[in-house]
Amino acid sequence: MPLTSDDDIRTLLEETRTIALIGASDRPDRPSNGVMRTLQDHGYRVIPVNPQITGEHIHGEYVWRDLSQLGDPIDMVDIFRRSSLAGEAVDAAIAAGARSVWLQLDVIDEAAAARAEAAGLKVVMDRCPAIELRRLGVKGPVDAAR
Repeated sequence: MPLTSDDDIRTLLEETRTIALIGASDRPDRPSNGVMRTLQDHGYRVIPVNPQITGEHIHGEYVWRDLSQLGDPIDMVDIFRRSSLAGEAVDAAIAAGARSVWLQLDVIDEAAAARAEAAGLKVVMDRCPAIELRRLGVKGPVDAAR
């Protein structure tokens, strides 16, 4: 069952340090670009993943083709993909050893969420971490550690 309580979501956001953002865009008018910036402003390391712009940089971070290339531990995978493609991203997050997956607003895949939970990942679905940070008053990992 995806996390829905404010306390569970707050705890997840406070415990998370590194986020891989699948579907990151280098276009400032795209929601994923603004969410990435907001997450960075709150102290998260956000690693953009987008095979169409691999090798470019977004907000100072190198853009990777896929999660298997990262090599760094990933706390959360934030998924900006259509619901029909979310399962593939969730499976990649499981394979990469992520601790949680966050499916963005309007991204719903119950079967993929169940696979992630069965693999031991925490799951948030149909929400935006940037919105939840503000709504819950979470400062981010840097401030939470103080």
